[in-house]
Parts: sequence; C-alpha cells; structure tokens
Amino acid sequence: MNLSIFILAAGFGERLRPITNHTPKPLLPILGKPILQYILEKVANMPVHRIGINLSHKKETIIDWIHQSPYNRTVHLFSEDSNLGTGGGLKNAESFLKNSAFLVHNSDIVSDIDLQKLVEFHSSSENLVTLAVHDYPEFNKLEIDGKGLLKGLLHYPYPTHSENRCQPPELQSEPVRYLAFTGIAIYQPEFLKFLPTGVSSVVDTWLKALDAGYKIGTIDVSGCYWRDIGTPVPYARAVIDKLRENGEYVYIHPSIKICKDVELDGYVVAEKGTLLNKGVSFRNCILLPGSTPPYPPLPSGGKEGYYENCILGPGFTIVLSEADFFGVSKETDAILIGTGGSDRKYYRVKREDKSVVFLQCLEGDTDFHRHLEYTRFLSRHSIPVPELIQADPEKMNTFFEDLGDLSLYSWLKCPHTLDEIENIYKKILDILTLIHTRAHEHISECILLQNRLFDYEHLRWETSYFIERFVEGIRNIRVKNLSELNDEFHKLASIVDSYPKTVVHRDFQSQNIIITKGGIPRLLDYQGARIGPPAYDVVSILWDPYYQLEDDMRERLLNYYIDKRKKLYADKMSKVNNPPSPPFNSPLGKGGYREVKGAPEFYTREFNEIKFEETLLPCRLQRHMQALGAYGFLSKIKGKKYFLKYVPEGLRLLKEDVSLAKDEYPELYDLVMSL
Repeated sequence: MNLSIFILAAGFGERLRPITNHTPKPLLPILGKPILQYILEKVANMPVHRIGINLSHKKETIIDWIHQSPYNRTVHLFSEDSNLGTGGGLKNAESFLKNSAFLVHNSDIVSDIDLQKLVEFHSSSENLVTLAVHDYPEFNKLEIDGKGLLKGLLHYPYPTHSENRCQPPELQSEPVRYLAFTGIAIYQPEFLKFLPTGVSSVVDTWLKALDAGYKIGTIDVSGCYWRDIGTPVPYARAVIDKLRENGEYVYIHPSIKICKDVELDGYVVAEKGTLLNKGVSFRNCILLPGSTPPYPPLPSGGKEGYYENCILGPGFTIVLSEADFFGVSKETDAILIGTGGSDRKYYRVKREDKSVVFLQCLEGDTDFHRHLEYTRFLSRHSIPVPELIQADPEKMNTFFEDLGDLSLYSWLKCPHTLDEIENIYKKILDILTLIHTRAHEHISECILLQNRLFDYEHLRWETSYFIERFVEGIRNIRVKNLSELNDEFHKLASIVDSYPKTVVHRDFQSQNIIITKGGIPRLLDYQGARIGPPAYDVVSILWDPYYQLEDDMRERLLNYYIDKRKKLYADKMSKVNNPPSPPFNSPLGKGGYREVKGAPEFYTREFNEIKFEETLLPCRLQRHMQALGAYGFLSKIKGKKYFLKYVPEGLRLLKEDVSLAKDEYPELYDLVMSL
C-alpha cells in the first residue's frame, strides 16, 4: 500500500502553559528524546512513501530541530501563519496528500499502537477513514455500531464502554459502543474534498463524510499503552512510565557533567540544559531544558531548596500531587515502588502521617520469615538495614522503615567526582566487612542463617542456571560438549566451596544498596544471605554489571577491604589477648565475651590476604554466570526486558575473567568467547 504520513504539530499547547511558552509541545523531551522523535522513529520503520509535518507555534524551533536531526532530508514541512486546526492543516497540505492514503498522527500522542496493523486493517476495508479507537472513559465520545463503524458523536458526560454493554437490548436498536479517538487515523485522499479552505476540524468533517454516505470505520486498540500529552499531569506520567519501562528511577542527560551537593529521591529527570550543583534536593521532579538555579520556589511554600512532585522549567514551577505522578487515585494511599526482579510487592504508604514501606509476599514465600529474622539479627549487630516496624506472619506482610528510592545504582547516574564515588564505595565496604566479621561472630543467634550454606549444590545450580536461562534461553545456543563443561563446573564449584566461609549477603550489588540523606548507605534484599566465601560479595559490588568501576579505583577499593579485614582481625586479637575483666556475675564467658558456636575459631583465624586474593577469580566467574542467568530469566520469563541492557557489561566481565582462566576451564572459555 502506497502510504504517506502526516504529523499534526501546529498546536499552541495552551493547556501545557507555561511549559509551551518555552518549548513547543512536539519537542517536549521524554528522557532526552522529544515526543516528535519517538513518533518519527516509529513511522520510519514502516513502508512509508513520504512524511509531512505542519508547523505554526514556535515553528522556527521545530524547524531547527528537524534540520539537525536524521530526518532533515526526508521530512516535508508545511508552515501555517496561524494554526489552521486539525482539518485545515491537512487541507493546507492537499498537494502533498492527494495521491495516496495517508496516516495522520497527532504530535502529542505517545503510544505502542501497532501502526502497521492499522494500515493492514484499513487497506482490507472499504473505509474512507479508519480511526484507531480505545476505551478511555474520560474521552469516550465516539458512537460506534456493532460493525465498528462510526455513527455519531456524544456530548459530556461520556459513558464508558462497559456501561454501554450493560444497557438492556430494548434501549438499543443495535449494539452500540462508546469509545475514544486516539489521535491516530488513516484517510483516503477523497477525504480532502470535504475539508474547507482555512480553519477546520477533522472531527466535524467526519460527520460531513458520514452524511454523504461514506464509511468511517474503527479499529479497537484498547489495552495498548497510550498517553495524550495535553496537560502537565499526563506529560509527567509519560515520563515516569518511560523510566519504569527502562527499570530506572533517575535520568540525567549526558550533557550534565556534575551533580554537586544535590540530593535525589524518587523519580528524578534532569533534561539537557539544566544545572544540578547548588545544594538542592529533588524528589519526584522533572527538570525541563533551561531549568537552572535559582529555581522558582514552590507556590505552596515549604522547605527552601527542597522540591517534591513538580515540573521545573525556566522561571516556573508546576506542582503536582504524588498521585498525579504515579497515575493513581488521590484517594489511594499505597503506591507501588521498586524496579527489581523480585515477585514481592513493595508499597509506600502513610502510617501515622509517616511514610513507611509495606511489603506483601505471596503465600508460601519461603523468604518471608527469613527476611524478618535476618532483619532482627542484622539490626542487633549494627548492620544498616531498614527498621522492622510491624509484621503479620499470618497475612505475610510487613511494615518497614522507608529508606527512599535512591539506590547506589541511581546515585551513580548523577555525575560525581571520582573522590565522591570512591568514598561512597568505601562506606559500603565498611558495611560489608561488618557482615563478614561481626555478623559472623554471632551467627549462632540466627539459626535460619546458620544452617543456610552457600555450598557446592547451590554453586552448581548457578552455573546450570547460566546455561539454561542465558546461553540457551537468550542466545539460543545448544551446548555441544555439555559433559566436559559440567566437569569444569564441578571443578569450579568444588574450589569455591572449599574456601573459608562467613555470612555473605549473596546479592551485594548496587541496586540493593540505598543511599539515604547525607550520603549514608543502607542495605536491601538481604533475605538471600547464606554462609559462603566472602569474596563472592566483594566481586558482586566491585565487578558489578550495573556500574563499571575504573580499574585503578577497583584495585584501591579491593585493597581497602583487605586492609579493613586485617585491621578488624588485629583489633579483635588485641581484645582476645588483653580481655577486660567481666563484671561481677557477668553472663559472659571467659574474657568477657559471649561464648558462641564457632566464635573462638573466628577470633583466632587470621585474615590471609594471599589466600583471599586466590578466591577472587573463581568467585568472579561464578558470580558473572549467575548474573547473566538472572538477566535471562528476568527478561524472558518475567518479561522485564530492561534487564537485557546489563547483558553487554556482564558478558564483557565474564569474557575478561574467563580469559585469565582458560587453561583451567578451556570448555568454558570456548563457550563464553563464542557468545
């Protein structure tokens, strides 16, 4: 089918003011990319004859953008001295549109509607016009008969699709549905003859065509993602939707080179041309191009320098509600949070006017009780985990302290100096050494953890997971020498299992570390903790596919951990060799220390730097395979496609490390290097 595309981009965007006083609606950015670019990229993948765009409001700005874009030679521009409306814009481009069917797409629509399916449906019909429609109660004004043909328009209030279905048959001459127009349609060139010269509306012209006996059909795309960026609220929601689709909380445009004395929380987007270096705090904020300090104060007042639930632009602040940002009812007191791979549901709720996190687990979730017990145990020994507020084991739910949403992974999105990055990692390694030492000293206090080993069986499960979920599941490669490869996996698991063990977090990576106010790290997702080799945790954070550390910094941080372990050992031995006198009738054992299973051995076991370093490479191989297997499982089985973006770095790390061990694991080397 010979097809032209026409994008309606001449509107003033009055309902988006003051935003559109500075940026025309088609160029409103969503994570660094204008809405118009999203549309052009989508239609460019179709068998398109040519593309036209009409312009009026701030047309020079749009023309400049197009001239600098890849579409400079393929797009035809139709300038309007004043906005001619949706119909007048098409009439003004009649010479461009009159020779073929043409698809019209509003420039303020973001959707995943299958345009090719729309084209195919239209080409197989006898419609003059085919409208893409959906059930959207706020805009349900199209009256559509049982054959999918437009019959007329309704006035407010519009009934919902489901309300109409409930009408008794005697009130309808034939089945009728009420649906909304998506802003996307295909027209035959004959439609142009119904359009008058000058200002007009396509909606009014549909009715003229109906009166003349033409068919205007529809295709129901209900269920597709769709946003009409007509006001600040749906624009903000479209931005948050895109962040969630990408598995992100923070987007900082690459042109922003430094985030100095800036605190972030929730969803934060800083577009090109913004500054983030004035000691300001943002929570659930969108900073549009030109947003620079001093930022306009919140109209409702509040703490100076703190911005929450708002859109910031050059000289203006638009305040929204948290419900607006998250697309929930204002009466809803629970907001779903988190972008990780867990099946557990985390909600932010208000409890006695204080924000807390409500955790809901599925029935039979074996990690639920471990989560509670581990929280109590780790808290007792100064490991910074969320405070447990209340638990209901029967209902499998829990209230925890709200630490915010800023993970280390998101914190690193905002450009920091190398010193700042190294210092935050040192704080995190301080926590890790406490887990590997203090928590392990008292392991007998936590029976659920004491008996949970990260041993040969679990290590072999990880490598099988890598083969099943990544090699076969994502790369669709059938392993030829599986027996020989399993021999090498047996060897690797046996070696890693032979190393000295401590309490390990077992998923100690940047998305499981929250950076709280003042740059203080806290831990999440520790219910998978086991007794295993401490190097597994160290490589999880220092060789993390979520963030690539510079080699020199990684080496310094590794030495920092080693020195910390050695110092802790020296301090412990000093206390053992020079114990304080226990108080009279002390419940403590000899030397004033609690007698716990395994403690004497731990006190006197020197941290051997050389032996520890020998454990790093095998643990790196093991961890990289586990991570790639998880990305395969989460993306393909759980449908969280955004995990695929971490595969290149995870695979790079695995290739780098398997190259160092190719003599020990030749089959694994051959397999990995072929991926």
